[in-house]
Amino acid sequence: NVLIHSVAGGVGLQALKIAKAYDCFVVGTVGNDSKVDFVKKEGCDRVIVRGADFENQLKNALGGRELRLVIDTVGGRYFSIPFKMLAPMGRLIVVGSSRYTSVGNRPNVFRLLWYFLTRPKIDPQQLPETNKGVLGFNLIWLYERAELMHQLLQEINGLQLSPPHVGHVLPFEKMHEAIRLFQSGKTMGKVVLTIE
Repeated sequence: NVLIHSVAGGVGLQALKIAKAYDCFVVGTVGNDSKVDFVKKEGCDRVIVRGADFENQLKNALGGRELRLVIDTVGGRYFSIPFKMLAPMGRLIVVGSSRYTSVGNRPNVFRLLWYFLTRPKIDPQQLPETNKGVLGFNLIWLYERAELMHQLLQEINGLQLSPPHVGHVLPFEKMHEAIRLFQSGKTMGKVVLTIE
């Protein structure tokens, strides 16, 4: 049983495809209602629009199932609540932290500072007691390990996943527009920049 935050994004959709290839029950979160039908069609078993009652939303979506894996791209309370609900031997993998980025053209520095200062803290001495694990993952660290990267790509290719969903294609010169698209929270799938 897997929770994937921002399941409508490029990383989230690929994580969903991999999880479904292993017959996992997947709960996904999205930032707004406009993405719910899309991710259901992509195979997500339950979809939560992140909101004030997230803990109860997650409990209801799991329907009594144990939470075994969390792919976290958001952070903040959307990290803390699933971590608390994670089953023994469960893993929470942090791959991003959109909670700590600004929305729109004018960042609210005080709000971002507040989010940063109140971010979740993990006491490593409590991890053995609960038998849970927290990991960070950034693909960039695999670029220097070509053999391992090749092996992992072969394993993923063996799953015969459908190609990634591309939501937007922009020329490289419109990088600022692509960033604004990300900041808007309205993207679904990958945003691709082309170079001519």
